[in-house]
Amino acid sequence: MSDEPVPARPIIDLKSLTPARVALGRSGASLPTKPLLAFTLAHARARDAVHAAFDAPGVIAGVRALGLGATVVSSRATDRADYLRRPDLGRQLDAGFAAALADLGIAPCQLAIVIGDGLSAAAVHAHAVALLQSLLPLLAGDDAVAVGRVVVASGARVALGDEIGAILGARMVVMLIGERPGLSAPDSLGAYLTFAPKPGLTDAERNCVSNIHKAGLSYDAAAIKIAWLVREGLARQVTGVALKDESADRAPRRIGTAVPE
Repeated sequence: MSDEPVPARPIIDLKSLTPARVALGRSGASLPTKPLLAFTLAHARARDAVHAAFDAPGVIAGVRALGLGATVVSSRATDRADYLRRPDLGRQLDAGFAAALADLGIAPCQLAIVIGDGLSAAAVHAHAVALLQSLLPLLAGDDAVAVGRVVVASGARVALGDEIGAILGARMVVMLIGERPGLSAPDSLGAYLTFAPKPGLTDAERNCVSNIHKAGLSYDAAAIKIAWLVREGLARQVTGVALKDESADRAPRRIGTAVPE
């Protein structure tokens, strides 16, 4: 082990390693004008992302262009203000849409995909279809995962996917949803995976792949993680704390093979 001192690096060097607000400088007892204005702009973009209208027809069109069937539904949250005040309503499917989804008579499937606006419709508009485009080829092949109908949900919280997956008879549901906007990323997309979806499950029973956006996790990298978790989750028949993401270390087992003792 060397006893030579590690050369000190100026804190300003951190600016090249992180989008976090470090080494902003000082003007008297306050911030310089430029970083203060940048903070104000980032805050405004985050607020705008939370309140942005959801273009469900545009998402539906993008999904259908990939060759998948798509249906639009809504949660019990009647408007954006209701959605923000009552998170519980965003976790429950509107009764009329629940009945309509059941009346479609869709055959049970291995995987249902739900796309929900969440707290950033901008994230869904920017990334959901592009992520699906990277994901679908990884679910195909000799051991293909059968993808059922895609459901596009407005006023959605993560748990809404559980009820939708149960109605569709899906063995697993993947919910693509806009994450809570941050000051460095107002358009971050998350993917939540749940085996045997049904109402009443907790976050401990889901896996999450988050921070999907242009400056975060790329579509291809996210798709590899999601596809691994889908295949391994179906093979083990679990998700959540019982399923650790080891996509960087090993290939998933073929669906239906036994779990080693």
